[in-house]
Amino acid sequence: MEIEKYIVATDSELVDMVLEGDSRAFEHLFNRYGGALRQLYLQRTGQKSDDTDDLIQEIFIKAFLNLSSYNRRYAFGQWIYTIAKNTFIDYVRKRRDDISIEGSHGEYVRQPASLAPNPEENIIRAQRQSQLEQYLDMMTPKYRYLIELRFFKDLTYEEISEELGLPMGTIKTQIHRARLELAKKMGMEYEDK
Repeated sequence: MEIEKYIVATDSELVDMVLEGDSRAFEHLFNRYGGALRQLYLQRTGQKSDDTDDLIQEIFIKAFLNLSSYNRRYAFGQWIYTIAKNTFIDYVRKRRDDISIEGSHGEYVRQPASLAPNPEENIIRAQRQSQLEQYLDMMTPKYRYLIELRFFKDLTYEEISEELGLPMGTIKTQIHRARLELAKKMGMEYEDK
C-alpha cells in the first residue's frame, strides 16, 4: 500500500521526497507536527483559533519555502519548532510595539549570526517561491487575494474588513476557506477545528 511508505518514513526521508517533488510527503510532515503546534499556539494565544490557524499556515509555508535549507544534523521537529517559535515572536511583536530588544536590566542582547542564505539556497528558495506562486495561481481569485492580504501584506482581520467593506465574521470565514483551499492545493490535510 502506497500510503504506508509515508507513514513509516522518517522525517528526513519525507523531506527528501518533498524535495523531489512529492507534495503528499509534505502533507505527512504537516500531519505529524501540525496538531502539536496548533495546541501549543492555542495555549499561547489564549485559545484564539483564528490567530492560531494563521500562524500554523504561516509556519508550514515558511517550512515549505525553506525546506532545502533544513540542516539534517538537527531533528526535523527541532527545525519546525524553531520556525514556530520565531513566527510566534513575530506575531507578538506585531501586537506589542513596546517589546524591547534589550535584556531585562538594559544590557545588550547578542544578535544571532547572519542567517542569510547562500547563493544555492537563494536559487532553491526562488524555486519554492515559484512553486508557491503556482499553488496561489490555482486558487479562486478572491481567496488568493485574501491570502495575499493576510499573509503577504500582514493585514489584520480588522484591516481586511475595512479594506473590503465586509463584516468581520465574513472575513474570518472567507480567510478560513482560503487557508483550506491553499492547504488542499499544497497537498496538506488542514484540520478544520
